[in-house]
Amino acid sequence: MLKRHLSPGDSGGKTGDLSVIPDNIYIAGNRRTIDWKRIGFMSLGIALFCIVYFSPAWPDAVDPNGEIFELSTQGKAALGLFLLAAIWWVFEVVPIGVTSILIGIIQCLFLIRPAKVAFGDFMDPSVWFIIGSIVIGMSFSKSGLTNRMAYKMLTMFGEKTSRIYLGTFIMTFVLTLIMAHTAVAAALFPLLSTIYALYETDDKPTKFGKGLFIGMAFVAGAGSIVTLLGSARGAVAIGFFGDIVGRDIGFFELSYFMAPVGIVMTFLLWGFIMVFFRPEHKTIPGLRKSASSLSKKLGPMSRTESMTLTIVALTVLTLSFRSFIPGLENLDKSAIILISTVLFFIFKILTIKDLELIPWNIILLFGGAMSIGFCLWETGAANWMAISWLGFFESSPWFVFVLGVSFFVLLTTNIIMNVAAIAIVLPVALVIAPYLGVAPEVVLFSCLVTAGMPFLFLVGAAPNAIAYESKQFSSGEFFFTGIPASVILMAVLALFVGIIWPIMGMPVTIN
Repeated sequence: MLKRHLSPGDSGGKTGDLSVIPDNIYIAGNRRTIDWKRIGFMSLGIALFCIVYFSPAWPDAVDPNGEIFELSTQGKAALGLFLLAAIWWVFEVVPIGVTSILIGIIQCLFLIRPAKVAFGDFMDPSVWFIIGSIVIGMSFSKSGLTNRMAYKMLTMFGEKTSRIYLGTFIMTFVLTLIMAHTAVAAALFPLLSTIYALYETDDKPTKFGKGLFIGMAFVAGAGSIVTLLGSARGAVAIGFFGDIVGRDIGFFELSYFMAPVGIVMTFLLWGFIMVFFRPEHKTIPGLRKSASSLSKKLGPMSRTESMTLTIVALTVLTLSFRSFIPGLENLDKSAIILISTVLFFIFKILTIKDLELIPWNIILLFGGAMSIGFCLWETGAANWMAISWLGFFESSPWFVFVLGVSFFVLLTTNIIMNVAAIAIVLPVALVIAPYLGVAPEVVLFSCLVTAGMPFLFLVGAAPNAIAYESKQFSSGEFFFTGIPASVILMAVLALFVGIIWPIMGMPVTIN
């Protein structure tokens, strides 16, 4: 980006030599200013990596069965690389997608993992699922379904910005009960953009814009914990639980215990957003009348809208039936959702110009997240962290142990995919739990709650990154907003673990 300002007497009024000047430097008259904050955070990330990488060997971690887990040189490098990436992501010293590219580069240069593996993770099926979800959102916008939905919603919820917040969050929550939260966020993104355009025509970020998009991302996580359809993490966790404990958790049993948590969090997040991002205007005068008029002008649903809706509905149904129909469970969810992408182009709902509009900065962000996540896992650093952390709670009261496990899942799910966080933490926690008299059910459900709501990093969940594309907030703003939101989450979990779940019939201790 070019930053150059000329004083009135500069070059006699001529434009001068517009050579490319780095982002962290600009010229004002004859004075050069340096962005020390940016350079400082960039240096901090590099310094943390070097400190961890070149430090002496760290103590081994020992699990309850006496198995020793050594932190290798590659494992230390993986931890240092994560710290570097986290600093650069949060403070955006370079574009977040560029930081992701650096993750692959450092793995190769420091021989942490082979290049084919480190960069191969950028095209992991989960990344393709995000691409497919984003394309669904684009199809909603291109076909006109987004405008139709937005106008109907605004006509229903009225002109108060607080009710627009609430209506958006309720819609997000309901949709995540029947489809993946990534697809929900991608489909709602253009709808929220349409709503925001009626609030503010300027490109400058506003509190209402921040609250609308950050709130959608947070609530998408809250809704995704309620059923097995909101995310793959529930099925993975139940699989581990069945293998270790020997008991199956049914679809409706999961929803019975998780629905109250999701509902409470949705309304608390609404209140939280109203406090932290209170809209500049309490109402948008004439909005309901304007939305109603625009809705009528759209007329009946077009063929393109009907075709788009049919393709998306069939995709969602197929993804949903994977959990219930034998034979479908082996179909890869990424392949299913990408069929819809192909169909959008076959039926000319989208064109090559739309393909070029995919936000590759966000795709690279998740590619890097997958790469660092697998790096932590494959080098043994993730297991070492989990066992070291849980070792602190081996002699703790059952309540402290459950919250300690859940908090660790909350931290790890913000840096690696939540399925991996569950796979790393849950088996170890279920082994330790009987020694402390803790029932395995409360460990399972607590881990699923925090795994579903990564409020700190954009890489924690796809809805976070999709919301970031609105350009209403920076990754640093998202991080610092997520800290109090995470505190609220842990407080709600403590309430459910200590009081509500036992009243509902969940065993929390072993007699």
